[in-house]
Amino acid sequence: MGETRTFPIPDGLDGARVDAGVSRLLGLSRTVVAELAASGKVLLDGAEVGKSDRLTSGSWIEVEMPAPKQPPTVVAEPVPGMKVVYADEHFVVVDKPVGVAAHPSVGWTGPTVIGGLAAAGYRITTSGPPERKGIVHRLDVGTSGLMAVAVSERAYTVLKQAFRDRTVDKTYHALVQGHLDPLSGTIDAPIGRHRSSDWRFAVTSDGKPSITHYDTLEVHREASLLEVHLETGRTHQIRVHLSALHHPCCGDPTYGADPTLAARLGLDRQWLHAVGLGFEHPGSGSYVRFTSEYPEDLQHAVDLIRET
Repeated sequence: MGETRTFPIPDGLDGARVDAGVSRLLGLSRTVVAELAASGKVLLDGAEVGKSDRLTSGSWIEVEMPAPKQPPTVVAEPVPGMKVVYADEHFVVVDKPVGVAAHPSVGWTGPTVIGGLAAAGYRITTSGPPERKGIVHRLDVGTSGLMAVAVSERAYTVLKQAFRDRTVDKTYHALVQGHLDPLSGTIDAPIGRHRSSDWRFAVTSDGKPSITHYDTLEVHREASLLEVHLETGRTHQIRVHLSALHHPCCGDPTYGADPTLAARLGLDRQWLHAVGLGFEHPGSGSYVRFTSEYPEDLQHAVDLIRET
């Protein structure tokens, strides 16, 4: 059982929904607050309330906090389809398949890049939480392609700083619905949590600065193939920015893609692939660049688009 927190409702939250108000006050997600309310663990002036009930300023709310979760651990497990593109004493570059997370996290039970490298005998000697050792950037579970993992402490420090300084060339290809106008451009729009869905993101006025550059490579009747360069690295950044322009990645219903087109193209995930990764080698200082071919499902989809 977790601790119980009791506090008065401030005037600024008068009339707010229970899940929204408690989320702001305690830093919990709205989903967690909703689960606590459904379990009778949220009381307003001594009475149980549901997630959609309204708060009243001056009333006292009592919340039984969730028990602390155990930190995730790395499980050394081979990852089918994950290729090591390059490896030395400083870092490893992998070609990550779809359906693989960068590292273990609470709630994720599938394969991870870190677990796959451990199973393959790679020893990562960097600082940080054990489940995230070597992680200098991430790819979404549903996005395939190139990802670098630091092996040595020096590489971890240098590569983390390179990503912060935006000196790493991160190149993606995306198959998106429709035709962008202009054909090349920059999307400069802040990204934050979606106001109604904790697991989605959106362009929001109070979000973090986010910059995406794109160039159209091919234009077809129903879709366009883009090359995308990220200046920043927000979660779901490419998907959110392209959706905001009303050109979501094909196969991405989370951000507004047409499921009928996705089915016709045989897609059960967003058409988004990290095709290029370039940076200064943390040991020698020379510039290195790595490239990745499209996986079979994405190649099949773009072949069908080219035929229409």
